[in-house]
Amino acid sequence: MKLAKTKDRSAMLATKGSTGSGIHSTGTDSKSLDEVNGSVRVPKNASFWRTLVAYTGPGALVAVGYMDPGNWITSIAGGSQYKYALLSVILLSSLIAMLLQAMAARLGIVTGKDLAQLTRERTSKGMGIFLWIITELAIMATDVAEIIGSGIALKLLFGFPLIVGILITTADVLILLLLMKLGFRKIEAIVATLVAVILFVFLYEVIISQPNVPQMLKGYVPTTKIVSNQSMLYLALGIVGATVMPHNLYLGSSISQTRAVDRSDEKEVAKAVKFTTIDSNIQLSVAFVVNSLLLILGAALFFGTKGDLGRFVDLYNALGDSKIVGSIASPVLSMLFAVALLSSGQSSTITGTLSGQIIMEGFIRLKMPLWAQRLLTRLISVAPVLAFAIYYHGNEAKIESLLTFSQVFLSIALPFAMIPLVKFTSDAKLMGNFKSRRWVEWTAWVITAVLIILNIYLILQTVGLV
Repeated sequence: MKLAKTKDRSAMLATKGSTGSGIHSTGTDSKSLDEVNGSVRVPKNASFWRTLVAYTGPGALVAVGYMDPGNWITSIAGGSQYKYALLSVILLSSLIAMLLQAMAARLGIVTGKDLAQLTRERTSKGMGIFLWIITELAIMATDVAEIIGSGIALKLLFGFPLIVGILITTADVLILLLLMKLGFRKIEAIVATLVAVILFVFLYEVIISQPNVPQMLKGYVPTTKIVSNQSMLYLALGIVGATVMPHNLYLGSSISQTRAVDRSDEKEVAKAVKFTTIDSNIQLSVAFVVNSLLLILGAALFFGTKGDLGRFVDLYNALGDSKIVGSIASPVLSMLFAVALLSSGQSSTITGTLSGQIIMEGFIRLKMPLWAQRLLTRLISVAPVLAFAIYYHGNEAKIESLLTFSQVFLSIALPFAMIPLVKFTSDAKLMGNFKSRRWVEWTAWVITAVLIILNIYLILQTVGLV
């Protein structure tokens, strides 16, 4: 009953119209993730820490996308090949992510609409369908690594055939439907718990691997070798491409609206923007630590060793092989790696399913039952992975080759999310007093241009044209 009242109040506030600050009415029929929009109460006139706790949660759902299984191979490979040199790339990627996600959250809170809805409203029907297809391909590409990671983790832990593991991962959409009935805070808590598992597993493995701390800290300082060494540059671009993903921008602009905010009160909106940004930055800092730990683990255990470490199974086996990692080799390390992989895959698939719904509702305004929407978005995402698994009879090496193609799709889709985001948040008519500051706007445009150029270069390298 309390939840229903909160949602009704949020819907009433959303229809009050513009206040002169540039905060626009959204209408009750166009709310993003309608069943949880404005469903979480936030205290008024509370202390800083109590208010922050109320706003903490959405950042964790966004952060898992920055430490999903797709990041693991590139980060560990970066450490095993170039030791600590690419830690500076992880740092730079994380700072870019913080800026973009803060902009996405501000867009959602101020306008009451997500990035997909606003993009669709400001394009023609044909362009809207085109953008939906591109973004849907990006969701599929993102899910490839998440589903593969979860499927392989289930095989390593329980011996399930890979196809069975993929089907189990597909069915987690049913868990998401149940959690939605229990409240959005339950989803946030579960994802945060899974993130904590990933963090502590790799923190433990890095501690016992005894990395060279002075060299590690030096790795956060950029070096010209990253640009001059072509193979190092390629891997650096892979780390950036795997970190900044388009679906997280759509997700962040939507779930930032789960808190009940009175948009007719500019101070309340400003408070929501402030605390949502703090939450986002804290959680993305955790993602930065996890990605750093992955690279440090690769450097401490695998730098200078011979052998193929390009697959999840290879990494799992290597952690238990004394010939590769020395005296610390243990089946426990391998098992913990698999547990963290499963946690990463499952948390990422939950947020990937939410992103799929946001994109489908925002771009094509699909009207169908929520369970059918989530099932459809999950089936669309899992179809290519399942098809490959059946065709190659569970051959992990062949199936993991999909990861390369998934990065190409993400690179293609990225500009279609970043350009509208920067444009909308810089629009005074849309954002009013919450328009991006000039330095933020220009920094975002420069980052967008550089990432587009680098991703085009990455695509050309992938297909062998440069």
